Amino acid sequence: MRFRTRAFLICFIPFAILLSASFWMIQRFVQRAVRDGVRTSLRESQTAISRVHAKSNLQNSRFLKVAGENSALKAGMQLLVSHPGSEAARRTVEDQLLELGEHMGFDFLLVLGPNGAPIAGVVRPAATGAATVSALVPLEIASLERGRGDLLINRGRTFQVASIPVDQNEENLGSLAVGEFFDFSEFTTAAVLIRNGRVIASNISDIPSGELEAMLQGCAEQPECDFRLRGANWISLPMQSFGGGYVLRSLENVDKAMAPVQSRLRNLFISVALISVLVALLCSLAASRSIVEPIAAVVSHLRNAVRTGVLPEFEGKPSSTLEIRELADSYNRAAVAVRGAGEKLESAYTEFVGSLANALDARDRYTSGHSWRVSELSCAIARAMHLSSEHIERIRIGALLHDIGKIGMADRLLQKPGDLTDEEFAIVKDHPLIGRRILEGVEGFSPYLDAVALHHENWDGTGYPMGKSADEIPMDARIIHVADAYDAMTSDRSYRRGMTRERALLILQKHAGTQYDPEIVEVFASLPREVLSWLPVRLDASGEVGSLAPVEAG
Repeated sequence: MRFRTRAFLICFIPFAILLSASFWMIQRFVQRAVRDGVRTSLRESQTAISRVHAKSNLQNSRFLKVAGENSALKAGMQLLVSHPGSEAARRTVEDQLLELGEHMGFDFLLVLGPNGAPIAGVVRPAATGAATVSALVPLEIASLERGRGDLLINRGRTFQVASIPVDQNEENLGSLAVGEFFDFSEFTTAAVLIRNGRVIASNISDIPSGELEAMLQGCAEQPECDFRLRGANWISLPMQSFGGGYVLRSLENVDKAMAPVQSRLRNLFISVALISVLVALLCSLAASRSIVEPIAAVVSHLRNAVRTGVLPEFEGKPSSTLEIRELADSYNRAAVAVRGAGEKLESAYTEFVGSLANALDARDRYTSGHSWRVSELSCAIARAMHLSSEHIERIRIGALLHDIGKIGMADRLLQKPGDLTDEEFAIVKDHPLIGRRILEGVEGFSPYLDAVALHHENWDGTGYPMGKSADEIPMDARIIHVADAYDAMTSDRSYRRGMTRERALLILQKHAGTQYDPEIVEVFASLPREVLSWLPVRLDASGEVGSLAPVEAG
């Protein structure tokens, strides 16, 4: 059997068996969990409905008959029917209702006349504290909303009521309706009371009634309906009908109900994953001698090469497998070739940069060594600023190349003994951009383009060629600007003698914050004197520092 086929079978067959068994187990588990959840929800809803019915039946069978035979209440009703506008008669009936309500625990009592119109009543207002029970108070008949059925609404509160006729000597005095507050807190599941499509009350405090009404519009004629609310799937079933258009529906957040199932599935998946990892480990151990270890070594070498830029060779025999040995041998030959080419390229690159700097300095005996000195000064500043070694190397090369654009300038301009005219100076000011154009054609010079193009930009934005200022100027260009100016001031030129070191430092400090980055000037001024010991040191003829006029860098 071929090596590739053998490796495939060793890894695939155990996983195929494991995944098939896992899917079967998950399917059976989900079905059982969903059925259990549905059964539990139905049992809770049925329990709540049974409790509501039992409570209503108990009121009808016991209290209502007792209340309807109360002689004092009958006398008050008879008086109020005889004198409909009598406040005294109404208060007499209200007093009897208050006594009955407090004694029997009703939240609502209402007396209706023979014509069915309400004539007096009492109601228990909402409690003001968690541990207090409000006393019954007279009912404002005008605030009463009554529909046909077993529910009644007063000031936004819903009561479940039952009524009984009140007779005296075979004469009907009217009827008595008693009830209790329809308490949604008794329901273990979410529920909503609807009348003709309008939500009257619900026990879902965090969802407005209007939002529920909009979602339940399609459930009016359906015994069971599904809908989405706030990104979750819900199901609604009718629980009880009270007549008069009142319907009590249960609401179930399916996603929330499935949360326990999802938690169990997650635990199951974790268990399966752990088993899968264990099986994968065992299979990997069986194949690691011929496949995994040598390939991992190749990958490790490649990762190190990406991180370090060096392509190392394999040592020894990486594997007994012929294909892996051939891969390692090819890799070693490539590593040797790449390393040799890299060394040659780096050497040629270094020589080329040095040649460019020497070619520029050789044009004028006064600027001989200028690029090298600016590079050394820039590196000293960068080291004092604790920049990284990679950054310092970038500054070193950028400083060597900073005046490369002057290759395109005529000798008559660069070696003119006197001051340049405005036209001549405008030509010289183009050398940063000329240098950039010379270098940007070579990809390896891209890190140094800003140093070459912007080393004459001033801190206050008055420099050239782009008028950048402050932090808009790259750090490399700001450092080279200070080193370039210092070397230009302390070196002999065809049109002047070099300044003393002290005078050049004073000029740099005076123009810090205008021409130069003040932080870099401060670092430069704090460099040890021996760092600058190779620079020409001269005094003025008078032995004193002259005027501190800004000097254009070379």
